[in-house]
Amino acid sequence: MKHKMGDKLPGNANWMSRLPEELLDVPLWNLAIPGSHDSMSFCLDTSSPVVESESWFLKVMDRLAPCCTRPCVLRWATTQQTVLSSQCELGVRFLDMRIAKKPKECSKLFFAHGIYTWITVKDCATLRSCWSRHQQIIVSYDNQDMVNNHPQLWTDIPYWYADSTDPKKVIAYLEAQKHAGRPSCFFVSGLNLTETVPFVLLHPFENMRKITTKALTVLLGWVREQQPGPEVDGVNIICCDFVGASNFCDCVIRLNYKGRC
Repeated sequence: MKHKMGDKLPGNANWMSRLPEELLDVPLWNLAIPGSHDSMSFCLDTSSPVVESESWFLKVMDRLAPCCTRPCVLRWATTQQTVLSSQCELGVRFLDMRIAKKPKECSKLFFAHGIYTWITVKDCATLRSCWSRHQQIIVSYDNQDMVNNHPQLWTDIPYWYADSTDPKKVIAYLEAQKHAGRPSCFFVSGLNLTETVPFVLLHPFENMRKITTKALTVLLGWVREQQPGPEVDGVNIICCDFVGASNFCDCVIRLNYKGRC
């Protein structure tokens, strides 16, 4: 089934299987793919040692008054409010997974509804080629030594983000990165805002969800103007905070239909 850019998309749980036939043989890094930033932050716990800021100031304050600092950090560190399964139902296909554990503890990823094999052919992974091998999972890891020792792992995926709370600066940064040239494989354009300690102190009644919601009109306006593909200014994975709070996934998925009837 083909869709025009103006059409209302059906549910996004199976959006890849509904793409135009010609896109099934396009490398995955030349498609527009919705992603979630800090995908697991919906379950952060104020009592956990993981809920820490990278700021030295907040680290000192955390030691002096954790009852005040921890809730503050939590307000700004929580960037998603839906569980992973719900994010996938919305259309998210890039999960920014960060798993923390104490020394000597062991973590496992368990997929409860079926067996998903890893995509290991890295020269030209397309939807059709992955389906033919019954492969569905790409695991990227940022430690190159680990990647070298485990060929099933993919190398670190570059993540572009502006380190700013100003959506206009986020867009300016992403545009500058695009014009400098896109990577040859997967890469992420991050719409996520990044707060600073002075910003947090000057906005005691704000949180990450509020400032993200205010910025979405500007950020999604930029998304609608993009085009996926191998060109120097093409986009690939686009990540956002609070993916369920807007039609973000629809906006990204629609980019794959640009120029097609």
